[in-house]
This record gives sequence, structure tokens and C-alpha cells, in this order.
Amino acid sequence: MARRPDLVGLTVLALLSVRAGHPYELHRLIVDTHKDYVTGLPRSLYHAVERLAGDDLIVPVETSREGRRPERTVYEITDEGRRELSTRLRALLENPDSDRRRFTAAVSLMGTLPVPDALRALRARAATLEGLLAGMNAHLRVMEEAGLPDILMIEVDYERTLHEAELAWVQGVVTRLESGELDWSGTVRQELLSQVLGEP
Repeated sequence: MARRPDLVGLTVLALLSVRAGHPYELHRLIVDTHKDYVTGLPRSLYHAVERLAGDDLIVPVETSREGRRPERTVYEITDEGRRELSTRLRALLENPDSDRRRFTAAVSLMGTLPVPDALRALRARAATLEGLLAGMNAHLRVMEEAGLPDILMIEVDYERTLHEAELAWVQGVVTRLESGELDWSGTVRQELLSQVLGEP
């Protein structure tokens, strides 16, 4: 049985790949940017930080205290953490899954990947979706030729419609990336992060 992806940990790695931060900042950013696939806050976030630090994917770089507030430890991502982020994120982008939150999470964090990596992953997903749709269409044709009522295959028709919509969306994003209409850079991500955190 495949291990469920750690979407909270993935999000922490992605945010720390942009800049170092402490868990409270990360919590604010997750809430302010409506990353609703992250559940169980704030406990899940602190547990994820502990796991990632234990695996040496992030490391503490500074601890500070302001007034009577509790100490806050700033973390940064390690080189191994960056490789892990890239591997996990590409896998979620490439492989269709019945849990659609996983793709939502991957799309939400896709801007932390280099554009060529994102393109390759999305093209792979499109090819897989095309194969799934071909199989579904063939199955529906066989059932139709057998004279079975449509209601017996209504769930396959529903799944096919979802896959068709997703394929069209993925192909649209690929086209925008290839044309340069949709692009990202570290500078843009840094500016966005600073705006969300209220920093100059």
C-alpha cells in the first residue's frame, strides 16, 4: 500500500524553499494564501516541522524572543530538503490520484519548481490522463454495444467527465508555460511572500 503523501510537510518545504521562517510565519502564510488542503493547524504544522528537522530536511538557524512572546525558532531548508521537495512535488504533479486534494496541493506549490521540471511533470500527467480516457471510452463502447442501459455505467461517465476537464486544464497550463505567458521567478515569489507577511 502506497504511503499517503505528507501535504503539510510538503508545504513547509515549499515555503522554506523561498525563504527561512519560523512556524508561526508559516502558519500565517498557509492561512492567508488559503491553502485549505492543509488541515489540523496549528498542531499538524508543528509536527511536520519536527519530522522534517528530524530527517535533516530543514535545520534551525536562529532562535529569538520578542518581549513576553515565546521563543521562535527560524528554520531553513537544506539541500537534501530541496531535492526531497522536488521529488515529492513532481510525483504528485505527474500521477493522477483519486484524492484530488493532492493535485490541488501540488498545483498550489508548483511555483517552487523550475519551469522545465513543472512542464515535464504536467506533460506526463496529460499523457496518463489520455491513456485513462482511452480505456474508459473503450469500456463504455463495449457496454453500449452490449445493449446495457446507461445507468449501469453512469459512474464511469462521471469519472470520464472529470478526467476530460482535468486534461483540458493541464493542457492549457502546459500551453501557457510553453508560450511564456505563465512564468515564475524567485524574485516574484519573494515579493509575494513579503506582501503576505507584511514585510518591506
